[in-house]
Amino acid sequence: MAGRLLSLTEALYRYVVDHTGPEHPVLAELRAATAGIPHAGMQIGTDQGRLMALLVKLLGARRTLEVGVFTGYSSLCVALALPEDGRMVACDVSEEWTAIARRYWEKAGVARKIDLKLAPALATLDALVAAGESGRYDFAFIDADKENYPGYYERCLALVRPGGLIAVDNTLWSGAVVDSGDRSADTEAIRAFNDALRSDARIELALATVGDGLTLALKR
Repeated sequence: MAGRLLSLTEALYRYVVDHTGPEHPVLAELRAATAGIPHAGMQIGTDQGRLMALLVKLLGARRTLEVGVFTGYSSLCVALALPEDGRMVACDVSEEWTAIARRYWEKAGVARKIDLKLAPALATLDALVAAGESGRYDFAFIDADKENYPGYYERCLALVRPGGLIAVDNTLWSGAVVDSGDRSADTEAIRAFNDALRSDARIELALATVGDGLTLALKR
């Protein structure tokens, strides 16, 4: 197995990005704008955004969920991949960061596809379940506070249809998941989450070494 491992250098990452098609100009603008603000590292990479967009198209997705918007790069990737009648419910609590997202959604012409809910995501997802929305979504992306991952996952699992996909970000946590000396709350939460999904018979599972680790859970 060791012979199959590949170190992803900056030059190799650049090569990957350069060989997976051109980045939408508004995505490029948003990525550059985000690079200059605090917590810029929370933004997903270009390669991950393209993978998620491709998955959305492969699913034929029309209804999607996002938990954790930040400045809107991931939601913009997905919204651009959705058909004209596609819709996304996007959950976040920050007016400051999502104000940036809104500007670039408008600029890219996809703002009409995105219903931003500025409220705790668990409450938003619970409201969707209560409104009879279970099984009506095709794709969900979770990228928010790690200790609430189990709650977000369970609600998204209820909301996506059989054959729908849940993508969960940061599940390798910069490698900390295998560092026995790291007992921080976030690291422990991600370890517990990964362990729980490994034995979840309701899904088909893959943990991809994309970005900071991207878990893909296909609902049976």
